[in-house]
Amino acid sequence: MRALIIAVLAAATLTACTTAEKTASGAGIGAVVGGAVTNSAGGAVVGALIGGFGTYLAETGDGMCQYRNSRGQVYTARCHWL
Repeated sequence: MRALIIAVLAAATLTACTTAEKTASGAGIGAVVGGAVTNSAGGAVVGALIGGFGTYLAETGDGMCQYRNSRGQVYTARCHWL
C-alpha cells in the first residue's frame, strides 16, 4: 500500500507544471516517505520539509521559475524573489 501511495505522488510530481506545484508535490512525497520510514508524524513533517525544500532548490537553481497566468498558460521567467 505504501509503495502505491509513493508511486501516485511521484507521478503527480512529474505532471506538475509550475515551480510551486513541483515544490508541493516534492513536499508530499517527502511526507509520505518520512512517515513510512519513521512511522511517526514527526518523521512525516521532517520528510515534507526536506522534500519540499530539495525540490524547490532543484527547480530554482538556474534562477528561472515557471508560472501559470490567468488563462492557464505556463511560462518561464526569472524568479520574482531573486
